[in-house]
Amino acid sequence: MRRSIRPARTLRQIFVWPLVIGLITTIGLIAALVGDGVWDRLSWAALSLPVIAAGWFSTRTKTP
Repeated sequence: MRRSIRPARTLRQIFVWPLVIGLITTIGLIAALVGDGVWDRLSWAALSLPVIAAGWFSTRTKTP
């Protein structure tokens, strides 16, 4: 059985999505503190992103 060798990843490739999710989560937390109505919907959407991402990645099958 052969294993394919992956090319090395750069720091940008490694950290771009965690930083984007962190930024969106921060926006959601600030939106929850700012006001009601549209702000509540924005905060719910932004704060659900990490939960959705964790659920999606936990259901992916791992290839050896």
